Amino acid sequence: MPESLDELKDLLELEEIESTLFRARTPKTHLQRAFGGQVLAQALTAAGLTVPEGRYPHSLHGYFLLEGRIDTPIVYDVDAVRDGGSFSTRRVSARQNGHVIFYMSTSFHKDEDGWEHADPMPDDVPPPEQCPSMSEVLSKLTGAPASNWTREWGALDVRYVGNSGPGGGLRDPRHPARARLWIKTDGSLPDDRFLHTCLLAYASDLTLLGASLVPHGEVLGSPRVQAASIDHAMWFHRPFRADDWLLYDQVSPSASAGLGLATARLFQNGLLVADVAQEGLIRQARRKG
Repeated sequence: MPESLDELKDLLELEEIESTLFRARTPKTHLQRAFGGQVLAQALTAAGLTVPEGRYPHSLHGYFLLEGRIDTPIVYDVDAVRDGGSFSTRRVSARQNGHVIFYMSTSFHKDEDGWEHADPMPDDVPPPEQCPSMSEVLSKLTGAPASNWTREWGALDVRYVGNSGPGGGLRDPRHPARARLWIKTDGSLPDDRFLHTCLLAYASDLTLLGASLVPHGEVLGSPRVQAASIDHAMWFHRPFRADDWLLYDQVSPSASAGLGLATARLFQNGLLVADVAQEGLIRQARRKG
């Protein structure tokens, strides 16, 4: 995956094959399949390239249907469903080798005045400067060198706040599966609201499913866990910057039958800016032999 923010931005530079049809590169990676956040962000980028100026995403709903290959470009086919007076609706199919690997519906909305309210940000969260990096935390948990994280996720700066598991430092009797992180891009971005939205979509898939493993003492990437995103939804409430710290407050209300559900809220400067939900596979890996 991208080691730098510039590489990540380059991944969102899509080639227009013809009207509403786009091709995207895949990055150099040691992962076995395309990262879901990459596909999500590229699909949202493709949709945005077909929308009238001044309209921004307010929601998306995507399904991961097949594993994305890391050695083949992905083609994004956008269906311009409707352009109304205030909203634009798009459907996007992501294809590789003739197969649809991802499908997304998304809606764009022009800014307008309206009623305002929002849940407050949790008030017991240490600042990111006092929190260890995710690479340090995962290195201690897995024994793998911290450089493995930087090699794949160097475009993002992620700080671990805690979780509700044993020793996680975040006691929450009502939510046995809770995890909190600070997250932002590792570098500054231009004042492009749509780019910030696409980059948050990319980052949102990185850790969310891991919240469903908290009570079970496992982490994503463990050889004892077979994990994969199945669907992903986001709602963007207010403008934000992806290059400024966002608190990613994640909760998994349920896990059963090999599936985990996780929801999350994203806060910036004390204000709720987005909500996320994801269901994914968290199957106990079968032992070989």
